[in-house]
Amino acid sequence: MSNAPLYLEPRLAPRLTSLLDAAPFLHGLVDGLGSPLNLVLPQEFAENVARFGSVLRRHHLGGRVCFAHKASRSRALVRHLTTTDAALDAASLGELRHALGSGFTGDRIVVTGPKDAETLWLAARSGAVVNADGAAELEEAARIVGAFGLPRLRVILRLSEFETSGTRMLSRRSRFGTAVKSLSDLLGVLERHQDALEPIGVGYHLDTTSLDEKATALEGCLRAMEELQIRGFAPRVVDVGGGFGVNYLAHAAQWDRYTTELTHAVMGRRPPLTWGGHGYGLRAEKGTLRGSLGLYPAHRPVAGAAYLDELLSRPAPGLGRPFGTLLLESMYDLYAEPGRALADQCGLTLGRVQEVRAGGSGEHLVRLALNAGDVGLEDHGVLMDPVLLPRGELPGRSAGPAGGPSAGATAGPVGVYLMGNLCLEADLITRRMVFLPRLPRPGDLLAFANTAGYCMDFTATRAQQQPVARKIAVRQEDSGEGRGSWTWCLDEEYWPVTATGGRRT
Repeated sequence: MSNAPLYLEPRLAPRLTSLLDAAPFLHGLVDGLGSPLNLVLPQEFAENVARFGSVLRRHHLGGRVCFAHKASRSRALVRHLTTTDAALDAASLGELRHALGSGFTGDRIVVTGPKDAETLWLAARSGAVVNADGAAELEEAARIVGAFGLPRLRVILRLSEFETSGTRMLSRRSRFGTAVKSLSDLLGVLERHQDALEPIGVGYHLDTTSLDEKATALEGCLRAMEELQIRGFAPRVVDVGGGFGVNYLAHAAQWDRYTTELTHAVMGRRPPLTWGGHGYGLRAEKGTLRGSLGLYPAHRPVAGAAYLDELLSRPAPGLGRPFGTLLLESMYDLYAEPGRALADQCGLTLGRVQEVRAGGSGEHLVRLALNAGDVGLEDHGVLMDPVLLPRGELPGRSAGPAGGPSAGATAGPVGVYLMGNLCLEADLITRRMVFLPRLPRPGDLLAFANTAGYCMDFTATRAQQQPVARKIAVRQEDSGEGRGSWTWCLDEEYWPVTATGGRRT
């Protein structure tokens, strides 16, 4: 057992690294706009879209990459998305209205999630595609189309509970979609309402990043497409949903070492690594390790666009040939709805250090001007270190989580617990002890990287009248060397045709 700091260093793309190197710029933003503060990077967002698009081209497939809007409330990201060839997945009436108001036309919107009559009406009125979860939803959609004389509504049948041929393996259950064994019930509704509903394909939603489960579901969708053709329909789309994953950490070895040491701590073989001995789903019972680790696999060697590429390259379990080949031969388009993966490396949350004190057991407690709802890493099971940005640090000299102490630091690596600004015992930014290159001081910033997908504002509230983080869009000017100055504007004031203004590095 080593006593070396258990760093979990975030993976940082070049643009995000450049932003963190602009420490005076970031301190100036927090001075002017307050803590907490969220930053989004539309330029990186567009590049992620291009990476997914390149996978479709590599497999010679038509189709659409649809950003799952639920992953982020950012107006800037959604507005910038309109300048790409991507579409948008709206999971609520509010998201649908926001997409239309941001410049999307209905033919570039897929409506998913729970749907009320108002959502179905606006989807049909605007020409969006609806991912239908059941027969009752199809009946309601047909009624609305007929009652208001709306255009024929394009629908994708969302299915669930697939199983493979041969060795029986079920995909995990989902609250979304209809069991594939009940597909005939959906087809009966479609036959009765051919004047109102146009089935363009089938899809699935699985809350997993397991390639095996996705392969089972995708093969089930291909078989369902055959059933639609037999019944006289002309489907052309297979929708594989989201769940492509993000690789949050820079080093696999750090993740492996931390999870190993966590099990040792739970078993009492080393000092605790978490507040109150929290085991993240693990527990010791009479000398035996029980439970399962309830954490997001923060280091993922295959994630995002590379995950989609691997899925399309994988042979279908019962059909023997790669999915990409099967889709191409059938002339099907592929729809995908990444959320977290498209927002990868597109955001940063800043929190100012307000207090540093010693705890009763000798540990250091660091209180920040933000709370657990402002940076929802813990809620989503994501463990990674923040980046320490000391007050007055020179450009290019920011202290990274796994590097040595910054110039002028008075102490070496130190483990701290990060506390929020709510008067609640449960308001811990992360339950694990976080290792930093030196002890922070009041006025320093902690930068939580890669928070744009779910972790930035998904759970943010005005609890105890604490301020919710303001959000800004930042843009790096082209210097010809990849390290240009940074400009910013408020998130709600960002439009693709408007150059960001504000302060510069």
